[in-house]
Amino acid sequence: MNETRIPLAGVIGDPIAHSRSPQIHLHWLQKHGIRGYYVPMPVRGDDLAEVLRTLPRMGFVGVNVTIPHKEAALAIADQVSDRAALIGAANTLSFDTDGHIHADNTDGYGFIENLRSGAPGWRADSGDAAVLGAGGAARAVLAALIDAGVPKIWLMNRTRARAESLRAELGERIEVEDWAEAGNVIEDSALVVNTTSLGMTGHAPLRVPLDGLGPDHVVTDLVYAPLRTRLLDEAEEAGATVVDGLGMLLHQAVPAFERWFGIRPEVDEAVRRAALA
Repeated sequence: MNETRIPLAGVIGDPIAHSRSPQIHLHWLQKHGIRGYYVPMPVRGDDLAEVLRTLPRMGFVGVNVTIPHKEAALAIADQVSDRAALIGAANTLSFDTDGHIHADNTDGYGFIENLRSGAPGWRADSGDAAVLGAGGAARAVLAALIDAGVPKIWLMNRTRARAESLRAELGERIEVEDWAEAGNVIEDSALVVNTTSLGMTGHAPLRVPLDGLGPDHVVTDLVYAPLRTRLLDEAEEAGATVVDGLGMLLHQAVPAFERWFGIRPEVDEAVRRAALA
């Protein structure tokens, strides 16, 4: 990091006002006494490439990228990490002193770290996983579960063709099942992951049978608004171990902050409170 100027970072999306990333990074900047800033920036798709090429000249060391720019940012980058290439999207960009853009994806890392933190007893080889949804978030989750060593991943999406497409890209450890069979698949899986927006504030509820859940299940929901979704409430009532989605957002921010500001921050209760403030 260049010590002669104040490092700048931020998050780019359209819209961006809902992002909790500024609260997270500003908390860590203050905690570690770093003279840096992290700002939310609304950027339209047509302006993305020009903005990304301009930011390094303005003193930016990197940015997070969120919906709907993750795929486009990957295509603009000069260097791409293996995991970003596998997932097909970038959520973390770093700028070198020459203005080159390096793209990475830390979503899968954040997912696994959140799972291990919230469910310390979970082991990748403890059984199959059931994943609901086949969008961008699902790609990162699937890649992370495969890398962790989960033996089989059952993938269900309301549009089956999208799930089949992901299986074709990511490998034979993924088995596609019809959305209507979700209840049966959940019952027979050790880990259940909702990667859809169903159950999020302002969205339709997640309607899948959950009566097969029990104490042997670990259930996590990527939705964190609300923090406790119907899926997590019903899973906890059934005795399952539940992991909310906020931790994924916190953990995926750790490697980005370290890369940009030179200190590896800690995910603790204080940063959770900051993110929810």
